[in-house]
Amino acid sequence: MKHRCQWAGNDLLYQKYHDEEWGVPVHDDRKLFEMLILEGAQAGLSWITILRKRENYCKAFNNFDAKKITKYDSKKIKQLLQNEEIVRNRLKIAATIQNAKCFFEIQKEFGSFDKYIWQFVNGKPMINNRKSLKEIPAMTNESDAMSKDLKKRGFKFVGSTICHAFMQAVGMVNDHTVNCFRYNKFK
Repeated sequence: MKHRCQWAGNDLLYQKYHDEEWGVPVHDDRKLFEMLILEGAQAGLSWITILRKRENYCKAFNNFDAKKITKYDSKKIKQLLQNEEIVRNRLKIAATIQNAKCFFEIQKEFGSFDKYIWQFVNGKPMINNRKSLKEIPAMTNESDAMSKDLKKRGFKFVGSTICHAFMQAVGMVNDHTVNCFRYNKFK
């Protein structure tokens, strides 16, 4: 039996996400954009809620094609607000469109979103040595800096807690507990 981080629990979807995705370094711009949007969609909700709706988000938001999302008009927004398969929150939908526009500005400035976002950890994953879930902070100095800079650039739903969760999800931070079978994979 594999020992996992405590948060993965007994839910098979959570376990699959933990075992195959969470903490794996991501350098693909589209995937980074997807995770930033999904983490923002989670605000005020549990991650499992978003994880269960993830496939629906992919369909609703053109597989997180930021270029297409920047062109969403009032008709598309109305359609999204009626889509019961996603979180129908007007502010979060508007933030997704706004964030897609800001995402392109960063790509123009830095050459890629990957190059920009990974600068907050000096281009390589931060390896932590957490023994239990209670030792993992909700935010860090790095997530504070990321949040502040993203907000300055016009992004929405990118508070420090969301940024830290994003950093964990895309492998910028290894917050697998030391007794987790995934911990040493990214050390």
